[in-house]
Amino acid sequence: MKRVAAFVLLTMLLIPGVALAGSSTDAALGLGAFAVFNQILSGTGIFGAFNPAPAPVVVQRPVYVQQPIVVAPPAPVYVAPAPPVYYAPRPVVVYPAPGYWMHRHHARFEHDRRHRD
Repeated sequence: MKRVAAFVLLTMLLIPGVALAGSSTDAALGLGAFAVFNQILSGTGIFGAFNPAPAPVVVQRPVYVQQPIVVAPPAPVYVAPAPPVYYAPRPVVVYPAPGYWMHRHHARFEHDRRHRD
């Protein structure tokens, strides 16, 4: 029996015109074979009859906890002290002694004749 199977296999491989159906038909047959092979490996459909049942999905109810409301006084605001303020001293004004005045066009002092001591 093994000899007959080997002979049939070699005969099918050596005959080139046995399965010429066109590229679109070849693609469809390849995709169909892949789909069946995928079902065999993953265990879906009739191939999954002997697989154990999946574990049931358990969804727990969420727990809501009300947090206590805490009212605290606001944190104190610390402000840096203002820098010291410095005042410029009052300008010193020196008035010339009475009786002398400076002429506009000359850089010399002349005696004021109006004031007599």
